[in-house]
Amino acid sequence: MSDTATQTFVIVGAGQAGAETALELRKLGFAGRVVLVGEEPHPPYKRPPLSKGFLAGSVTQEQLYVQPLAGLEKQNIEFRANARVTRIDRAAKTLHFADGGTLAYDKLALTTGGRPRLLSMANADQPNVFPVRTINDIVAMRAHSVAGKHAVIIGGGFIGLEAAAVAVKLGLKVTILEGLPRVLARVTSPEVSAFFERIHREAGVDVRTGVQIAALEGDGAVTHVTLGDGSRIDADFVVAGIGLVPNTELAQAAGLDVDNGIIVDECARTSDPDIFAAGDCTNHPSEFLGRRVRLESVQNAMEQGRNAARNMLGKNEPYHMVPWFWSDQYDCKLQMVGISTGYEQVVLRGDPTTQRSFAAFYLKDGKIIAADAVSKPQEFLFAKKLVAMRAAVDPARLADEAVAMKDLVPAG
Repeated sequence: MSDTATQTFVIVGAGQAGAETALELRKLGFAGRVVLVGEEPHPPYKRPPLSKGFLAGSVTQEQLYVQPLAGLEKQNIEFRANARVTRIDRAAKTLHFADGGTLAYDKLALTTGGRPRLLSMANADQPNVFPVRTINDIVAMRAHSVAGKHAVIIGGGFIGLEAAAVAVKLGLKVTILEGLPRVLARVTSPEVSAFFERIHREAGVDVRTGVQIAALEGDGAVTHVTLGDGSRIDADFVVAGIGLVPNTELAQAAGLDVDNGIIVDECARTSDPDIFAAGDCTNHPSEFLGRRVRLESVQNAMEQGRNAARNMLGKNEPYHMVPWFWSDQYDCKLQMVGISTGYEQVVLRGDPTTQRSFAAFYLKDGKIIAADAVSKPQEFLFAKKLVAMRAAVDPARLADEAVAMKDLVPAG
């Protein structure tokens, strides 16, 4: 094996997965050249606070940074901002950039993340229609977030609900439009969806589910959103939170295997042994789920990024993680572990119709496959163990708040 001190490892994509990959390489003692390439002008930053603290103004731009420029320099990580890779020449192991430059690599990691799914209708490109993905998106949105203005949020997923909670606190009038019959329909149970609809309505949000958007109206800026039933909603600005498209084009053009993400093995390796991938852009095998999955999760991005770094150094360590997620809305913290898809029974611990803290457990074949905890950090701590074990727990005891959670965790 060649001396790593003379090698160049390049990471394309400067989000949290890319940052963790670069930092882990240094942590593991890699002495070669590490180049982190990002299309944005900013150093790597955390995206979850964008729709929460950063939009609210309680988190500064500098507080978003995973590592400021000085920190990257201290780690001897070369950061290339405003740089777009246009082509990977796998035979020559060289990257080609939009500005005409090239960069040779010994190992390459693709942490290209994803981009917001755009509304496919006229006026979706107006200057007051905002995705929620980058610092620049939120900076532009904040200029419109003035008390008394009306924000129309399209999409009742995490991004839309979080943005709505912040907008209400800023004094805006807020309408959420969701095409499915309930908010968070793709990720949770009707009981949990109903809870979040309730707390948003109690905060003054106009939540409309099962609606179709017919048109975005306005000349030079969107002023009204027209629904399929003909109703028109005033809009000072529109937030589009309708999902993410993985950035796989670079990998696909290079001939790497792609299918709803860049295909990687259990060691984050692509179909090219010298190219790895991590984060939102990857489709990886999950031992926990027993199938392949593409996860849009900060935890996955960070942990898979670190795993990619270890395996770029030849450690061949398989990546095993039980997926988990979180969302902050008003005074409620939702923490989720596992994937509830295909559950046969939901067991509630607490009453979501009257309380603002409870837990929901999802069972299949009598075993706990996932759990949602709302403002129940202790329940979540034990839920992670129960889900990881796929524990079989008596539903009656699980629902009984008089039974301590620790007593539900099987021994051994």
